[in-house]
Amino acid sequence: MDKEMSYGSDYKFIPATSINSGVGVEVQPDIYCYTIQVVNMCVIGRQDDNEFVLVDAGMPESANRIIEMTEERFGKNSKPKAIILTHGHFDHVGAIIELVNHWNVPVYAHQLEIPYLTGQKSYPEPDPTVEGGAIAKLSSLFPNEAVNLGDHVQPLPNDGIVPALPEFHWVHTPGHTPGHVSLYRKKDHSLLVGDAFVTVKQEYLYKVFTQEFEISGPPRYLTTDWQAAWNSVKKLASLHPALAVTGHGPPASGELLTNSLEKLVNDFEHIAIPDHGKYVNKYKH
Repeated sequence: MDKEMSYGSDYKFIPATSINSGVGVEVQPDIYCYTIQVVNMCVIGRQDDNEFVLVDAGMPESANRIIEMTEERFGKNSKPKAIILTHGHFDHVGAIIELVNHWNVPVYAHQLEIPYLTGQKSYPEPDPTVEGGAIAKLSSLFPNEAVNLGDHVQPLPNDGIVPALPEFHWVHTPGHTPGHVSLYRKKDHSLLVGDAFVTVKQEYLYKVFTQEFEISGPPRYLTTDWQAAWNSVKKLASLHPALAVTGHGPPASGELLTNSLEKLVNDFEHIAIPDHGKYVNKYKH
């Protein structure tokens, strides 16, 4: 390696939680959604196969909990074949360095996300002025500097196949970040959304804590390209998912998902896009 892996200087534990923290849900025989504090991650793989892939890497200082969860599901000293990152925001890469050091497995992300995962570029500052509640107002305190994974992270292949998950394709869903991806399996229409859309509004402390289902666009305070975000939601809706696991909020399926996603596509400007904010003003003509 050219350089030792490192988090940004603003890396820190964030004392936010929800009633679902520490809860896992098997949404398909080989898809397990696990919540750490306020964010979801997935392990993909059947328990009896003892082979799996981890999608996203949780909140800061959550590595031990993630390792415990995977060992409970797949056995002592089990490790994933790879880690796939939907994007590089702090709540999706919070334990990535400890996990890579512990497991020594490859990490994959979209080519456009690589600069934010190799210390070259930090994301635009969160916007605490967007319409929303306490979490939106506190967003300027969240870690924002780039993590540096050095040569441990590789770009996803151009053919759309997800490494170590041949049944899944990655879908480029920018807007929340330039290289944001979602993962889709055609045979059962399973969709791992990341933050392209969410099922709990992330701007309000009470809603985040209670985790009551409410479909919305990506978290407002960290989304910088609203037209791209809307296009990404349209792209995902066109896949007609039967099941969606989002980065925040409970999984959704069936009619609830279909109707909610249709409503989000048709009314994105009112449901998802805040009335004001520095990145919103850029979008509105």
